[in-house]
Amino acid sequence: MALQQIVEQTVTGLGYDLVEIERSAGGLLRITIDLPWTPGVEQFVTVEDCEKVTRQLQFALEVDGAEYKRLEVSSPGIDRPLRHEKDFERFAGEVVDITLKAPMGAAAGGQVSANRKKFRGTLERVSSGEASGWQIVWRDEPAVKPGQKVSRKREPAPLQALGFTLDELRDARLAPMVDFKGRRPKPAPSAD
Repeated sequence: MALQQIVEQTVTGLGYDLVEIERSAGGLLRITIDLPWTPGVEQFVTVEDCEKVTRQLQFALEVDGAEYKRLEVSSPGIDRPLRHEKDFERFAGEVVDITLKAPMGAAAGGQVSANRKKFRGTLERVSSGEASGWQIVWRDEPAVKPGQKVSRKREPAPLQALGFTLDELRDARLAPMVDFKGRRPKPAPSAD
């Protein structure tokens, strides 16, 4: 049986979702797991979950004779990769980083550099008639330097949006938003 199949069967059999399998130099086999998504319920992978999957995978991989020197099972973390349609549905409304396979060219009407491939903004579902897709919405605000005062009268940068399909993406992941003061970051403005 192929490594992908063994790992996927073991992980899903224990009630988890397989996010990613990665082989690194030196024989490291890194498995990333997550709890199945239930709308409205926020669950996190614990150390105990990782231990449970590790023990079962060690047994399954040994029985099948898979080659590896070290096994690492972990949660997706704060910069979780988004790979499947259900990942995008789960994290709609969150701030994400996307990288396109090809530059967007003249699609933005000159408002964005034609060579730009990377974007950070709010992920939104777009529906037009029968077809539905995804878009990312952002503002290109200049960074505020520490100690700099910002005028309340300053006009905010215009909202920009870029529609995309999953086939056009090289990489998509949650933007790591860390706030050490214990307050939630301000939600990004919507395009209403």
